[in-house]
Amino acid sequence: MKDLLDYDFPGDLKTMDVPEMEELAEQIRGFLIEKVAKTGGHLASNLGVVELTLALHKVFDVPDDRILWDVGHQSYVHKILTGRGDRFDSLRQYEGLSGFPKRAESPADVYDAGHSSDSISIALGIAKARDLDRKDFHVVTVIGDGALTGGVAFEALNNAGASRTKMIIIINDNQMSISPNVGGMSQHLSKIRLSPAYVDLKKKLRESLSEKGGMGERVFHGLERLRNRLKSAVMQQSLFEDLGFKFYGPIDGHDIGELTDFLEAVKRIDGPVVLHVMTKKGKGNEYIEKNADRFHGIGPFDPETMEPISKSSYASWSNVFGEKLTEMALKDEAIVAISAAMLDGTGLKRMSKIMPDRVFDVGIAEQHAVSFASGLALQGKRPFVAVYSTFLQRAYDEILMNICMQNLPVVLCIDRAGNVGDDGETHNGQFDLSYLSAMPNMTILAPSSDEELRAMMEYARKMDGPCAIRYPRGTALREGTLPLTPVDGTCQVLKEGGPVWILSAGRCRKTAEDAAEIVSEKGIRCGVINARFIKPLDEEGILRACGQASLLVTLEDNTVRGGFGTMVEDLFAEREERPKILKIGWPDRFIQSGKTGKLEEIYGLDAASVAERILKKI
Repeated sequence: MKDLLDYDFPGDLKTMDVPEMEELAEQIRGFLIEKVAKTGGHLASNLGVVELTLALHKVFDVPDDRILWDVGHQSYVHKILTGRGDRFDSLRQYEGLSGFPKRAESPADVYDAGHSSDSISIALGIAKARDLDRKDFHVVTVIGDGALTGGVAFEALNNAGASRTKMIIIINDNQMSISPNVGGMSQHLSKIRLSPAYVDLKKKLRESLSEKGGMGERVFHGLERLRNRLKSAVMQQSLFEDLGFKFYGPIDGHDIGELTDFLEAVKRIDGPVVLHVMTKKGKGNEYIEKNADRFHGIGPFDPETMEPISKSSYASWSNVFGEKLTEMALKDEAIVAISAAMLDGTGLKRMSKIMPDRVFDVGIAEQHAVSFASGLALQGKRPFVAVYSTFLQRAYDEILMNICMQNLPVVLCIDRAGNVGDDGETHNGQFDLSYLSAMPNMTILAPSSDEELRAMMEYARKMDGPCAIRYPRGTALREGTLPLTPVDGTCQVLKEGGPVWILSAGRCRKTAEDAAEIVSEKGIRCGVINARFIKPLDEEGILRACGQASLLVTLEDNTVRGGFGTMVEDLFAEREERPKILKIGWPDRFIQSGKTGKLEEIYGLDAASVAERILKKI
């Protein structure tokens, strides 16, 4: 058998028979483990869709036919089969291969994915445009059962089913998103999956598809008859049938022969189709199958021991948050926690085991999570909503209307705020300071250390209105020998200054202190303030400390547009004598994949660059 990189994909795939494709599937799995072990990435989900991706590229002609991948973290096999296997050493690296579909990489990538639940909407738009232009190509979207918990997926299903537009929706049912799936849709798929009629019907369907005569009209109509028999055999009719789709499945997502037979059949249907495919996350590696949640997104690891190559000696921000919230909840029965399919990622796993009735995993449904929290708060509970910054963007209206306008005591615990490194544009949390600061009644806190996060959580618990606490990805900064001043609405002067002051927000504190040292070594007194309270600013404290400065520098892990720097700028705008203000943060653009430290050097956010920019300014 050829080396994987010696194939000419997707052309070579078209001539392969099923046994050859099965061998290729195992080869691809070995390749994925080898490459992701070096770079990190989304491994379990990609191991689970190897056969499905092979069958899709066998049956459909990309890029003429459009294949969309919801979320997109399961598109690695698709990338291999569209000529990008030789770039996998650069996966998720700066200027390397993206971990998600990327139109700039290949015409085979239909849209730049990264967030869940929206692929059906996009696919329907593409299909409608195709029909308006009188073109002839297939539109297929692959969406996980976890992504179907997102509200926009239901909106799209409602529209697509009624539209009668020709398109194929493949539900990749592995019973997981990141955490195990929850909710009514998961239960509905389970009923279909476990139907007593399924086994007998699947056998008859295979017999029909293997009849002499290939994929002719007789087999096609046989498929239609069997579909109708399934509809009557299952006690509860499929939701998808009710919405206007022709529904087939469930089928074995690791049986290449069955997959290709079904795909060949359903692509002939003139209307919207749902194909329910059963896969296993981590397929082909027993250890990864058993630890699929851990290998959903993982850093570099040893492929022999499956252990991470580098382990932090201290807790992550997420774990500090989770431990503190559990401690608080044990003392205060009003505290409840909400996650959107991220119990483990946000640090809530332990609390969910200790008090499962007070931890709510609502699935991939951030808008619902926020509105659900408002209902809990209306009845006297103290909800802490733990969500990644990039996904909280989806709940903008609910935060504004259902929390801020009602002035409810909901605490938004914003994990992965700022730059997240390798996951790139779609996952960077660089906008939350900007949009949250525009919301009336919202208090925004940014801890710079583990102890500050704990203290801010206690502060937020006692508030009568909404509060957001934002903290980054990775290892929390330990407080060390610096005494923690009370978290009471005030900023913290870390170093007395003179003509220059750096005001830092959140994790930028260490960078600010290092930059101030470099500037001071040049003979210019440079003070540092840890702002802590982003909104409302401690105006009195800031004016008292550095009101006479000639240069104020704001440093934030957020876009400079409308962020912390803008709020400081507004503070001094009406003063007759005001300092120059240098705002340092991420530029007004989407930041690509790469290690956070390298990206900070490139965009001038590391200590040396900050000091250089200050010295040039003065």
